[in-house]
Amino acid sequence: MSSIAHCITPPTTTQFTNRRLAREWKTVEAMVHIYCRDQHGGALCSDCQQLMSYVSLRLERCRFGQDKPTCAKCPVHCYQRERRNQIKAVMRYAGPRMLWERPWLSLCHLLDGWFRRV
Repeated sequence: MSSIAHCITPPTTTQFTNRRLAREWKTVEAMVHIYCRDQHGGALCSDCQQLMSYVSLRLERCRFGQDKPTCAKCPVHCYQRERRNQIKAVMRYAGPRMLWERPWLSLCHLLDGWFRRV
């Protein structure tokens, strides 16, 4: 893991100037919180905080910017293998639960996946 990722604190949505990226950040943040709460018990553990820092870094440096597709439809897989497996586990677990806990974010994410193109 990069030493840079340890130094970065996860952003608030106001740090992303683009509404689309800010919404994507809120979606990932909600998923990680749901996953960590249910799997690790309580507040964010250090592993999940590091994952959020890594996701933040990847979002900030995305080559597609505001035209970024959802990760599942992206032609460039910019996550390291370990982090990709980690975020897949988070999304597999938290995705269905997002429908109940954060329905609007779920709907927006679903629509982004259908309508965004690279």
